[in-house]
Amino acid sequence: MPFLRLYYHIVWATAGRQPIIHPHIEYQVHESIKDKIRALGGEVFAVNSALDHVHIAATIPPTISISKFIGAIKGASAFHINHLPDNPHTIDWQRGYGILSLRRSNLEQIKEYIKRQKEHHALGKLWPSLEDCDEANAPADIETQSIE
Repeated sequence: MPFLRLYYHIVWATAGRQPIIHPHIEYQVHESIKDKIRALGGEVFAVNSALDHVHIAATIPPTISISKFIGAIKGASAFHINHLPDNPHTIDWQRGYGILSLRRSNLEQIKEYIKRQKEHHALGKLWPSLEDCDEANAPADIETQSIE
């Protein structure tokens, strides 16, 4: 197998941007995402969420397309959460997703951004191109962006 090291920032939202990733299920959402990424042969660097969307920093193995990789993760995580006992909410994910390729040199910056999601949202210090799933807002060069 060839040597590949491709890093990605992946984001997707709940259907209709409904604020349903509540603290009582958040850990389960994150763990089910991590488990599926690893099962597919990817490497997870960071996973976090706000009430209505998820951020991931990961590698994707060359044996699976990006769309199938993300579809499998979304499907597995929704299935897991929707079958938790005593969970009053179901999770439905939006149809699309946003994905940006990263340089290795940007990985730590993106991991920190993902780790501090709740703080960024509470303070309004967002990097819009990393929050949207809309290609019109994607940055031309990630190194020119500031996430402080």
